Amino acid sequence: MTMFAERMGRLGTETAFEVLARARVLEAQGKQVVHLEIGEPDFDTPKFIRTAAAQAIEQGFTHYCPSAGLPEFRKAIADVWKAERGIPCDADNVIVTPGAKPIMFFVMLALLEEGDEVLYPNPGFPIYESVANFLNARPVPLALKADREFDLDLADLESKITSRTKLLVLNSPHNPTGAVLKPETIEGIAAIARRHSFHILADEIYARILYSGKHLSIASLPGMAERTIVLDGFSKTYSMTGWRLGFGIMEKQLAVHVARLMTNSNSCTATFTQKAGLTAITGPQDEIQAMVREFRARRDLIVNGLNALPGVKCFMPAGAFYAFPGIQGTGFKSAELAKLLLEEAGVACLSGTAFGAHGEGFIRFSYANSQDNIKKALAAMGEFLSVRTR
Repeated sequence: MTMFAERMGRLGTETAFEVLARARVLEAQGKQVVHLEIGEPDFDTPKFIRTAAAQAIEQGFTHYCPSAGLPEFRKAIADVWKAERGIPCDADNVIVTPGAKPIMFFVMLALLEEGDEVLYPNPGFPIYESVANFLNARPVPLALKADREFDLDLADLESKITSRTKLLVLNSPHNPTGAVLKPETIEGIAAIARRHSFHILADEIYARILYSGKHLSIASLPGMAERTIVLDGFSKTYSMTGWRLGFGIMEKQLAVHVARLMTNSNSCTATFTQKAGLTAITGPQDEIQAMVREFRARRDLIVNGLNALPGVKCFMPAGAFYAFPGIQGTGFKSAELAKLLLEEAGVACLSGTAFGAHGEGFIRFSYANSQDNIKKALAAMGEFLSVRTR
C-alpha cells in the first residue's frame, strides 16, 4: 500500500467539479440538468483573441520564454492596470502564470512560515484555506454575514490580528456572494494593514464584472502597493478558463521569488497564450462589456426569481456572476438541499458549506447560463420547494 505524505491530507478541493461530475452521471442516465454550479462564463472566447493565438503559433511563439512572462506582455499588463486601477507598477512588478491560482500558491509559499496566520473570508473561495493548511500555516476565518451585505467587519478583522498574522486575503467582487467591498471598508483595511504591517493578497479576478461604479483596488491606496499582491487573470473577463492565463502584481523583491517558483514548477506560461492575452487587453472591449450587460440581466432574473421561492431570501450581488441565497426558511441544511435540488429538481448548485462553515444556511448559484435555462431552474425549484419546504 502506497504511503502518501502527511501534507496531502491537508489539501482541499473545489466542490464545483465534484457536483459537475455527479450531474454528468445523471445526464448520462437520461435526466435533464440545468448547470448552475460551475463558475465559468458560458460565452466563447472572443474571436479576435482566438485569432491572435492562432497567428502566434504560426509565427513561432511555441518555445520557452522568461519564467516571469514575455516582457512586452508584462509591460502591457502594468500599463493597463496602472491606468485603469491606479496601481503604481511597471513590468518588473508583474509575474505571468498558467492561471491565477499559482499566484495564490506561490505568494503563500514565499511569505509564510509554519504557524504563520492567514486571515481569509468565510464563506470564500475554498483554495485560500486549502493552501494555507497545506503549508502548515494557520487559516483564520473572517465571517461574512448577510445582515452586513457580506461586507468585511473591520472590528472583527482587528480582533483576529496577532503577532503571527502575515497575510490577509481579500476577494472583491466576491465568490460566492457576489458582494463588493465598500470603499470605506477598503480604506479601513488599508489603515489596519499599515498599522500591523502584514501583506494583503487581493483576489481581483472578477473586478471587471461589476454592475455599477468603478472597482477600487486596495493596491492603489497610499503605501499599499508594496504590501499588496494583486491576483488577476483572463478566465472570467475574457471567457478564457481553459487557456490558463493569469498574473500577479507585487513588489519587485517578491516578484523575483515568485519568478523562481515559476522556474522550478512550470518553467514558463505558454507563449502563444500570452500573445493572445496581450491582444485581449489591448484590443476592443465591446464583447466584454456586452457580456457584463447580459450577466446583469441574468442577475436580476435569478435574484428576483429566488426571492419569490418559499423560504428563500437572496441578496442582490454587485459583481461577479453568483447568487448566494439564504435558505434557512426552507428547513433544509445547505448540503441536503443542494443534493436534493440536483437529484429531484435537476438543478446543479453548490452548498454554501463548500465555501466554509459560515456558508451554512446558503447555497450558491452561478448564473453563467442562459436566461431560458435560469427560468427552467427557477420553475423546477419552485415546484420542488412548494411541496418539500419544511
